[in-house]
Amino acid sequence: MDVAQMLWQSVPPWATATFFTVDLIIRLVALGVVPHNRRPSAAWGWLLVIFFFPILGGLIFLVLGRATLPATRQKKQRQAVDLLSPEDTGTSAALTAELPVWLQETIRLNEHNGAFALTGSNRLDILTHYDDTLQAMADQIRNAQSYVHFQFYIAVADPTTEPVVSALEHAHRRGIRVLVLIDHIGSVGYPGYRQIVQRLDKAGIPWRRMLPVRPWRGEYQRPDLRNHRKILVVDGHVAFTGSQNIIDRSYNKRKNKRKGLQWMGLMLRIEGPAVRHLDAVFVTDWYCETDQIVCEDPAPALPPGRQGPEPGIRCQVLPSGPGLAQESNLELFTHLFASAHERITVCSPYFVPEDSMYNALRTAVGRGVEVQLFMGETSSHALTHHAQRSFYELMTRAGVAICLYKAPYVLHSKFILIDEDVTVVGSSNMDIRSFALDHEVSLLVIDSEFVHRMRTVVQSYHTDSHQLDLQTWLSRPWYQKYLDNTARLTSALQ
Repeated sequence: MDVAQMLWQSVPPWATATFFTVDLIIRLVALGVVPHNRRPSAAWGWLLVIFFFPILGGLIFLVLGRATLPATRQKKQRQAVDLLSPEDTGTSAALTAELPVWLQETIRLNEHNGAFALTGSNRLDILTHYDDTLQAMADQIRNAQSYVHFQFYIAVADPTTEPVVSALEHAHRRGIRVLVLIDHIGSVGYPGYRQIVQRLDKAGIPWRRMLPVRPWRGEYQRPDLRNHRKILVVDGHVAFTGSQNIIDRSYNKRKNKRKGLQWMGLMLRIEGPAVRHLDAVFVTDWYCETDQIVCEDPAPALPPGRQGPEPGIRCQVLPSGPGLAQESNLELFTHLFASAHERITVCSPYFVPEDSMYNALRTAVGRGVEVQLFMGETSSHALTHHAQRSFYELMTRAGVAICLYKAPYVLHSKFILIDEDVTVVGSSNMDIRSFALDHEVSLLVIDSEFVHRMRTVVQSYHTDSHQLDLQTWLSRPWYQKYLDNTARLTSALQ
């Protein structure tokens, strides 16, 4: 008799009966509880986990199974809406009068989902060079006259980010109001996080962790509900937003440096009325973390010789996340894909499409729309990357051109282009995490000249990418296919 048989026979019958009873109860309860107000694909994903590992899966579901924030946090987010002035509650008819009907519908959809009013007379600069973007933000902070509002998913102190961190310290010493928000779980695991925290504390700069997970201090919510936004506002005149974090291009991880990984992001520098709306997003998040209402100071006068933004570019700021309109960024993207007439260009580091999004893209190809997806050939997030790869065959067979940016660069830019009319740039990926779990911010831009500038960026990406060949892809090793298909089972969990 082997050891396993001896151990099994030593277990009392009542313990065995109890175990199997609990196991059965968990499975039966899961069948009635998990599908509640959840899309079928997500429900099946959770049920699969629970049926394979009833006790462990049930515990994980209790912790991660609800994409909602604590009631107190949700109440704060609702209260924060009252911080907005009445003029921000609707778009002027003059700004939309000559727009096609589908674009007017887009603006109304966004407003219904919590977006700000469409604004005109904005100026946008596209920033694609990683270190130059950090320097541009640092220069803007150093020239601040009134206040600096700084909010990033990842922010650390390292040699690459030194210009930005030292500029924050310098501005604070000059008497400028500097407020800093850093996502807790997003930043805490990266080398340099402790250093930036110490420097902010030493300088006396007011700062907070966004959505902190520190139960021993009474701070807790579902740990994977994160604030993924990237926003810098200076004086109410200038804002930066997009996909780049405040960290070295290698993200300071040894494994990344060993592989030679280098992140590539895209940020926008914005002047005009949209700046105030991005500032309102920061003010809302600051209130949620601190209970402090920051009144937006009147923007100081422009320096002598400087003019305001040139007229013509219309923008709409759309915040999204738990506690706001459900999956508003997904609704925007799907609506735009269904409205395209000529071309759809998508750039995202993580593209794991929800069913409605996949169907919208597939249908667009059927209508004669040219669809291109730009993604990285490599990634540092293995599970998401393999889940993304599991869609390559379907998308390619549907007629979607998949362009993979060459390794070791990690393409981290996040935008879509629709025909020659619309651009959306922001922090949102194309996966269920960004749609349902993360706080994101997107900027809808209606301007053909700006689309043309963005297509110049796309062309530079295309030069350094290769288009996926279906036959070559199908011949990849069996173990890669297995990993891809297995990871796909987790893609709908939320």
